[in-house]
Amino acid sequence: MNKLQGTIIKGIGGFYYVDAAGAVYECKARGVFRKKRITPLVGDFVTISVNENAENTIDEIHERKNYLNRPPVSNIDNLIIVISTTEPKPNFLVADRLIANAECKNIEPVIAISKGDISPSDDVKSVYAKSGIKVISLDENGAIDELSALMKGKTTAFTGNSGVGKSTLLNRLDPTLNLSTAPISQKLGRGRHTTRQAELFKVCGGFVVDTPGFSSFDFEKDEQIPKDELAYCFREFREYLNTCKFSTCSHTGDKGCKICEAVDSGKISKIRHDNYIALYKAASAINEWEMK
Repeated sequence: MNKLQGTIIKGIGGFYYVDAAGAVYECKARGVFRKKRITPLVGDFVTISVNENAENTIDEIHERKNYLNRPPVSNIDNLIIVISTTEPKPNFLVADRLIANAECKNIEPVIAISKGDISPSDDVKSVYAKSGIKVISLDENGAIDELSALMKGKTTAFTGNSGVGKSTLLNRLDPTLNLSTAPISQKLGRGRHTTRQAELFKVCGGFVVDTPGFSSFDFEKDEQIPKDELAYCFREFREYLNTCKFSTCSHTGDKGCKICEAVDSGKISKIRHDNYIALYKAASAINEWEMK
């Protein structure tokens, strides 16, 4: 018996495939996890036993940095949000919702701007220029190298509206993928939208999360951010928090709000703040018991 540490890259029918020591091992989870109602997730860091005359087993699931329910995956380091300058036009509300949820889950959000060669990327850049979030224009020299460096040794997820160029971007990152506009799932031998399970595959010295359609990051109600925590998920707001006139300030237009003052003075993007207000109102409409 040999003990190894690795990462779960796929789970099918009670079997888990673990990347460890340069190989992939098919494993079953020990019964203790079922008794404790713990389900191994793609992305979990695990200790396994490799047995010559018996099935390999997952013996330990190490502490998770984060996890998502849909798709079910853990330990994501980066969320690359691909925004095109045109066709489709940028939807900043959707992007800011993704960013806020990433911040809440301790995932580093990165904006990747596509189609800058068709329409200037300045409008997208201006929204996030003062946000503290890394923005990479994919049409600029060195962009792919910069993105590759961010992915090395990390687990990265990509998301964005259909047509923004995710497959094109992944082909640039790893030409051996040879992707068409179809989901990566086809390269991995799965039919289109036949599963909601996540899977990891190697790109740029790290792992990339594959999900059906490759943009299926659907934050459910139990992953919604409580309204009182939302402002902390806009990193450019943080230096102004706890400095407002009233401790109960919602930062949506309250008297003496320092964040609103920063918006008025151009220190915070008005578009970002407007999206915060929209997300705050949506969070206010959800009962606390619905998030539990």
